[in-house]
Amino acid sequence: MRRMRMLRTGFLLTLSPASSDPAAVTQGSVTSLCLYRMEGKAKYILPTETIYVGEMKDGMFHGKGTLYFPSGSQYDAIWENGLAIKGTYTFADGLHYEEKNWHYCDGYDRRFYTEILNGLKPAGMAQLTNMDPPRKIPKGYYDCGDGFYNPVTRVVKDYRNCFLRNADDDEHEWITRTCRKG
Repeated sequence: MRRMRMLRTGFLLTLSPASSDPAAVTQGSVTSLCLYRMEGKAKYILPTETIYVGEMKDGMFHGKGTLYFPSGSQYDAIWENGLAIKGTYTFADGLHYEEKNWHYCDGYDRRFYTEILNGLKPAGMAQLTNMDPPRKIPKGYYDCGDGFYNPVTRVVKDYRNCFLRNADDDEHEWITRTCRKG
């Protein structure tokens, strides 16, 4: 296994073979790495621990490629000069997002995906989240779906306590109005 540190960006680039397996890593398939611009097939690890596995051209996602998110979800797409042209998002629980005809959690059917798969619980045993039993939320924090939000510091950290982002005023208002509080 050979790893190269990208000096200009601080990101870690792992050269990988022409494989859909993100764990498979070798030197052979990257066509060039001239002046810090990646070409060919690569495995690219972003600072957020999101991993891109796929084709690159002139240092950008280009061709077929997949983003693997730390939450377990993934985005398979066709990329053109760094922009996703066509893609499919799959949540960690296996639910596929469909831009058209999306009926999950709409105004007519408010069940969680796990309730659709496993059926509803008996009366009086409400399911509060898609995860059953739900995560325990630290006191004073909010569960905003990708991590816990501290309204005092206005920081969202993932469920492993790693920094995700600072919340702006709009996000702060939305989280405190709609998300579960510990």
